[in-house]
Order: sequence, then C-alpha cells, then structure tokens
Amino acid sequence: MGESEDLVEHIPVLLAEVLAGLAVHAGGSYIDCTVGGAGHATAILKASAPAGRLLGLDRDPSAAARATRRLARFGERAQVVHSSYAELETVAHTTGFLPVDGILFDLGFSSFQIDDPERGFAFRFDGPLDMRYDPSSAVPTAADLINQSTEDELVAILWRYGEEHQSRRIAQALMRARPIHTTVGLAEVVSLAVGGRRGRRLHPATRTFQALRIAVNRELEILEAVLPEAVSLLRPGGRLVVIAFHSLEDRIVKRFFKREAQECICPPELPVCRCEHQATLSLIGSQPVQASAAETESNPRSRSAKLRVAEKR
Repeated sequence: MGESEDLVEHIPVLLAEVLAGLAVHAGGSYIDCTVGGAGHATAILKASAPAGRLLGLDRDPSAAARATRRLARFGERAQVVHSSYAELETVAHTTGFLPVDGILFDLGFSSFQIDDPERGFAFRFDGPLDMRYDPSSAVPTAADLINQSTEDELVAILWRYGEEHQSRRIAQALMRARPIHTTVGLAEVVSLAVGGRRGRRLHPATRTFQALRIAVNRELEILEAVLPEAVSLLRPGGRLVVIAFHSLEDRIVKRFFKREAQECICPPELPVCRCEHQATLSLIGSQPVQASAAETESNPRSRSAKLRVAEKR
C-alpha cells in the first residue's frame, strides 16, 4: 500500500510562490511543518542543493511515513519526524535543527486523508466519524464530540469553527439523532436539518464537517500558539511562509503578522506608548498571494489558498 501511494503524484499548492517566499538558497536550512505529500519539501531540497537541509513534521503517521520514503533519496539532507507542529520548538531543538532560514506551514489537509473512508474526513464516503490527524492519539474523535457535547457546546463548535449560520438548528438535529457514528449518517442529519442542497453551492454538511475537524484537531488554537515559536527559531532575515485555506486560519496569520510588524501595539487612544513592544517581522507584500487562473484550473484545491510571507528582523 505504501509503495502504491508513493506513485501518486502530489501537486503542491503555490509551489513557485513558496520557493520565492522562503527565498530558498543553496545550503539553507528549512522546516516544513506540514510535510504531507512532500511536494514542497522535495522542491525546497532541490533548490537548496547541494548542502541545504530540511526538517519535515507531520502529525499524521501515514503522511510522515510517506514523506520519509519520498525524501529518502536526499539522504541526510532530509529528516522527517512524526509530530504535530504544536511541538515545533521542541523538535527543532532535539534534532539540532537550528538556526533556520525558512519555515513553511501549508495548513490544508491532503487528498490521502480525504480519500481514506476510515479517516472520516469526507461525507462522500461512508466511514467512522474520526477526523483525527493522528489516529493513534487519545484525543476525542468527531463522534465523541457529537455524542457527548451539550447542545450549546455543539452550537459553539459549529459557529466558531464552521461559521455555520444554522448552527442551532443543526445542533438540535444532532441531539435528536444521537448516537451518530458514521460520516454519511452525519451528512444526512445535517441535510435534513437545513433543507437539502437546492440552491446551494456547497453541500449543506460542508461547514459542519469543517467545524468538527478543526475542533477535533485544535487547529486554530495550535496555530495561534506556534506562530511566535516559529519566529523565535528563525535567524535574522529568515522567512516565515503560511498557506491558509479558509478565512479563520488566514485571519489568525494576518493578525499575527500585522502585530509583529508594528513597533507599538498600544490602544490608539493612549497618547504615549507603554507596551514596549518591538517589531520582530517585516511584511513581504501587502496582500496575500493567490493562485493563478492556470493553477486553479489544473489544481482546483489551490482556489482558496492564500499565502502570506514575513521576514524576521
């Protein structure tokens, strides 16, 4: 199974833009915090030859194993660790991978995860409601959240992480239908609750699945915590590149970059600065980079991608 998966072509999003954003150069040291199918990692290693090196992290054990196989041809220049980027600072120190010239976060999840019914990420396949990036972890599954949360807790999850305007109606339907254990079962409950697909661009369960996935994996909380760690690991002049695929992630990145590019973050009504904040980043580009029409046509997944770049001062 592993070998056949390795033959599947992985199309990394915004590849040229990532290499430019990281300012990849020969002999540089880079961290890919979401190594996934190793598409970006492979290109970074090629562009930093002959002595450049890369540390790849992924909390999905299958993805980490796949990336290890795909990067084996680079020998000691590539190292892959099965770990969440929540542990970025620890992994970088324990592997001796410091200082760093560039750090990449590609926050999307992979087609391998979506296409595996046993992972429970997609409603087009019938499978268990898992949604954990690391199935070996002890964190609650999506089924656990649905079947054990109160109505108000479900409303909060659907609204905060899915921006679902019918969160109360869906939460009430979930409460009535419990226990729910399968992806198709969940999709059917949501569809009935909000009236099916007529006139909708998205499947009615899309935002519910997004919300549960984000909640299960604590994606937003971990992202907020790791961005300052990433900056601390960069050498002066090092680049931080983040690709976000939905507004919740991009908002966090935009807000962090803006804050860290300012010398003062005091409320505007204060006449004198009292925060003593010092800027740690310089923004590269005033707007996020998005995929070209040609890329979105060949790789539809890139349509919602927004890439932001900052450089450590």
